Amino acid sequence: MTEVEKNLVYSRSQIEEKVRHLAEQLSREYAESTPVLVGVLNGVFMFYSDLVKALSIPVLVEFVRLASYGASAESSGRISLTKDVEIELGGRDVVIVEDIADSGLTLAYLRDHLMKKGAKSVKICVLIDKIERRHVEVPLDFVGFEAERGFLVGYGLDFNEQYRYLPEIYCLRMA
Repeated sequence: MTEVEKNLVYSRSQIEEKVRHLAEQLSREYAESTPVLVGVLNGVFMFYSDLVKALSIPVLVEFVRLASYGASAESSGRISLTKDVEIELGGRDVVIVEDIADSGLTLAYLRDHLMKKGAKSVKICVLIDKIERRHVEVPLDFVGFEAERGFLVGYGLDFNEQYRYLPEIYCLRMA
């Protein structure tokens, strides 16, 4: 049995404040261009939606789907691209939008993949930087929270496709 209710990490108001702050940073950074925001499905959907709504600049909306976890709490280390971008990226500024930076493997893979598609620049925006399990250093340009420990769920984050619906972020404790 898993228990999440007693392990609140980030409240709705904390999340809303961080999303607004990140949107302000992105709006300033890209005031003179129209970046392509590439969301990493599935976990990013809540953060991505809230972030786009909070921006004060026009953006192009795009998604990719990559997998490295399966039904485990540990990354397999193998990245599988199951949905690629459909927008032409040649000469465009691109921002990868991800819910959580964990091992760094997925973000490093995706950053390289998008650069090979001709992007002018690729920056990374994450809601949560999960420092404890980083295996590959990858530059994070826009960061909401820094989390040190625990398996986080809620606000799009899942464990085995469960808990995405929670409006706040919790630390999953196996009981």
